[in-house]
Amino acid sequence: MATSVEEQQIHQEKSMPQNPHGDEIEGDPNGDEDEDFEEEEEDGDEDLEEEEEEADDVVSQSRLFSQRNKLNNLFHRLSTERVTLRVHDVLIKGNTKTKESLIEAEVEALKKATSMQELLQVASIANARLHKLEIFDSVNITLDSGPPELPGTANVIVEVVETKNPLTGDIGIFTKPEARSWSLEGSLKLKNLLGYGDVWDGSGAYGWDQTSEISAGVSFPRFKRLVTPVTARISLLSQDWLKLSSYKERLLGLSVGLVSTRNHDLSYNLTWRNLTDPSQMSSRSIRGQLGHSLVSSCKYSFKVDKRDSPVRPRRGYSFLSTSQIGGLAPDSRSLRFLRQEFDFRYAWPLGFCNAALNFGISAGVIYPWGSGSMSMPSPLPERFFLGGHSSPVCTLSGPASLLGFKSRGLGPAEARRLIIDKSNNENTASSSGTDALGGDLSVTAFADLSFDLPLRIFREAGIHGHLFACAGNLTKLTENEYRNFSLQKFRESFRRSAGVGIIVPTKVFRMEINYCYILKQLKHDSAKTGIQFSFSSPL
Repeated sequence: MATSVEEQQIHQEKSMPQNPHGDEIEGDPNGDEDEDFEEEEEDGDEDLEEEEEEADDVVSQSRLFSQRNKLNNLFHRLSTERVTLRVHDVLIKGNTKTKESLIEAEVEALKKATSMQELLQVASIANARLHKLEIFDSVNITLDSGPPELPGTANVIVEVVETKNPLTGDIGIFTKPEARSWSLEGSLKLKNLLGYGDVWDGSGAYGWDQTSEISAGVSFPRFKRLVTPVTARISLLSQDWLKLSSYKERLLGLSVGLVSTRNHDLSYNLTWRNLTDPSQMSSRSIRGQLGHSLVSSCKYSFKVDKRDSPVRPRRGYSFLSTSQIGGLAPDSRSLRFLRQEFDFRYAWPLGFCNAALNFGISAGVIYPWGSGSMSMPSPLPERFFLGGHSSPVCTLSGPASLLGFKSRGLGPAEARRLIIDKSNNENTASSSGTDALGGDLSVTAFADLSFDLPLRIFREAGIHGHLFACAGNLTKLTENEYRNFSLQKFRESFRRSAGVGIIVPTKVFRMEINYCYILKQLKHDSAKTGIQFSFSSPL
């Protein structure tokens, strides 16, 4: 037994590893192999993770590339061919107070779309129309695929966020160039009270020694089954024209909008008017118009505006036609008259310095109707008056503006009542001025060249310069004066002005600083060569 044990020990010693010097190796004989294996395993895990990340990147890039190709193919199809599509349903979300019928009426055209191109176009228009109601903080229209069993269909999701504060108001001080006065104005608006997009508003204005107004109104963009907006407004207005025409005007009126679309507008006005002369100095023609009268009239306007900007037009055209007939009430004090106005504007870009040439022409005529109308005068407040400092480029309201001439400073005039001075036991008579009477026929024209100023700071602020020339005239046709009318004499008596100026547009008002030179004026005209300031507000 001892021999076998020794042999086993000798066999174990021979089998144990030794170093090159014959010494035995201490420790675990398999330790290095395990460490190497662990290191190799860790390296393998890292390589595997890197490979998986690279594979994920490749997959995501491939997916992104595929989606991009699909989007490009969709854009290509939309631009090259008609993609047939039908709207399956229109879903409305977010309206808690607004009637669903109002929103449905504004997006009704979506259901009639027959292609993807038409649907996208109609959705853009519907979005703008919902924003125009001014009762939503945001509007989002989303196109989604229709039911799987109905290929070629889409669902339209209209999601709105109603305004948080339905009551808004503003107050400010504004200028009225035609009246040569400043006024304090304020207004309050209550929106969507009944859920029909209705707007209830009240406003007031007070002008120093000139104008005061209080009015209240309501408007419904769509009410029940009516397809056009419904508006109604009652107002109390007082205007002081003593310095220019020796009368004060007070109006109590009701206006009802019957039809209002993008190009057409029809309204009915019922107004009780009173003209007074507290100074007792008015001319004979003004005295004949004093007292109470009733204005019952229908007014129709047709308007097309294709200009790229109403403030600084560079291309496009605009046209306005306004027709009014008064005397629709059976009352004997109802004023009977026909009034017609035309206004045309055209803007032509010149291609340098952002310059553009604007020119326009306006014309208007008023004439009484009924028994004995040939010898009757036209209503004084409805006549045409020329002058003032409002820009003819921006305004589109018939013949009214003529730069260089003061408000109501052009046209027929009549001397006021003589003043008898009995002081110092001597009777002397002196005239206290003239009254502007206005005209029955009015024509104006203008040309305006606008251009950028050389400094960059002015261009970025929108401040630009302009050269202008204006011409206009008005005359009397009523009370048998049409018999003396001569087209040649009317053309030869045109008043003209020209000048240069700088225009400063802001968010609150538009200001013009002009140097005007009067080329031609007549005896009774009120005009002045020199620098003039004008404000238009708001933009």
